Amino acid sequence: MNNQAQKLEELVKSQSATKSSKTRFIVITSGKGGVGKSTISSNLAYLFSKYGVKVGIFDADIGLANLDIMFNVKVEKNILHVLKGECSVKDVLIEVAPNLILIPGASGEEIFKYSDNGLFERFMQEAHVLNDLDVLLIDTGAGINEHIQLFLKASDDIIVVTVPDPSAITDAYATVKVAARERNKIGMILNQVRSEKEALSVFGKIEKVAKHNITTELNLELLGKVNLDQNISNSVKTRTLFTKEYPNASSTADLEKIVKKLSKKLERNVLVDSEESGLSGFFKRLLQHF
Repeated sequence: MNNQAQKLEELVKSQSATKSSKTRFIVITSGKGGVGKSTISSNLAYLFSKYGVKVGIFDADIGLANLDIMFNVKVEKNILHVLKGECSVKDVLIEVAPNLILIPGASGEEIFKYSDNGLFERFMQEAHVLNDLDVLLIDTGAGINEHIQLFLKASDDIIVVTVPDPSAITDAYATVKVAARERNKIGMILNQVRSEKEALSVFGKIEKVAKHNITTELNLELLGKVNLDQNISNSVKTRTLFTKEYPNASSTADLEKIVKKLSKKLERNVLVDSEESGLSGFFKRLLQHF
């Protein structure tokens, strides 16, 4: 174990003695960009908070962070400032709405100088700041690079977002294949579909290929679909959340169904070992993969 991992282990031990909440860590990822992953993530977070769930959302798209744009909030300090030692984790938290906290990521190449050194150590030192969250959504970048795989390994749940496009479907399958090394249960959201029938058809193709080629006992579940909707495009352009601006839209109803399904899953999975819960538990799991 290297020095960084040893420091992290000591921090985990010190944190495990304190009371932690049973935070559920959900990674939302995709095989390729442009499938609406961040739009889905931000609106999921908003709906969770609307229904009384204490939710945080971490912009983990290293180098290409954009959730601050999705939420239309001004970011003065982000994760890069924490890594550089210029502020604490608490200083970068943004309360987007009641029960909803954004942990802003950093855009630009400078973040890559710090992404492999000190990220988890600095977070671990102040892990208690977010321990009262019920859910922490982790919006990763697209693809399956080493940073994304690290979050896949440490999360409680994995959700893959894709659209009914041949290349997107192929990349979604590749993401599922990598994620299946860590989890035998993976959720999927079909975005920008024209109907329930199309969503089921696309999901069926991915599931069939996955069951045939992935040796693990994979349980791939379609959590739901979100219809192709001009309201979503409008909200992206105006930096608003479509579920907030268009509460009666069919796309909002689609996402509400997904949130209700996820909420039921959370209720069934509230029992988390005290050493595995909260930010301490999350970083303990990350530690195992250094």
